[in-house]
Amino acid sequence: MHIRHLTPILLFTCLLALGACSSLYYGAWEKVGYHKRDILVSRVKTAKETQEKTKEQFASALDAFIAVSNYKGGDLEKTYRTLNNEYEASKRRAEDLKDRIDKVEGVAEALFDEWEDEIDSYQSARLKADSKRKLRSTRSRYEPMIKAMRRAEGTLEPVILAFRDQVLYLKHNLNARAVAALKGEVASVEQDIKVLITEMQTSIDESTRFIDSLSAS
Repeated sequence: MHIRHLTPILLFTCLLALGACSSLYYGAWEKVGYHKRDILVSRVKTAKETQEKTKEQFASALDAFIAVSNYKGGDLEKTYRTLNNEYEASKRRAEDLKDRIDKVEGVAEALFDEWEDEIDSYQSARLKADSKRKLRSTRSRYEPMIKAMRRAEGTLEPVILAFRDQVLYLKHNLNARAVAALKGEVASVEQDIKVLITEMQTSIDESTRFIDSLSAS
């Protein structure tokens, strides 16, 4: 049975099964007219959306942390649960973002390797030179984007570790003195998250530029 004749659900299932072998995976998509360049654009868009959501989640987690440090009374157990939920959500977002960036990098490497191999098969010197130029141009636009993504990803871990410390400390010290002790951490965490948001926005902007450049070329 040809892959183009499979139902969408069955096709998706087959592609997931092929995911462990990248050459078969990309080959299956190409059979339905979806090439590595298309997959790269799609994955960059998804990574960009994930970065937006990650930025929002960490801002939300900061709000929860500030709320805890400003605790004036009430249900401290509930306050702790709110902070812990924000921590867990932030951790999931960070893991998801890393996975998205890994997938961008994976298809980009496959695309560039294929492109280089195909250049060697040209008979026309003019077309060969033009293809080389376009490959260099695409790489020159891709590299700052993936570096920005990795920089943004790198800002997540220190914040997650700081949040984990606060959550663990509060978990075992549910009293006003414990909350008071957390107040000294607010400025440091807030500064880390400002850096995170700035790097995330830089990466988002680079992703937009890269997508636009591929659409225009």
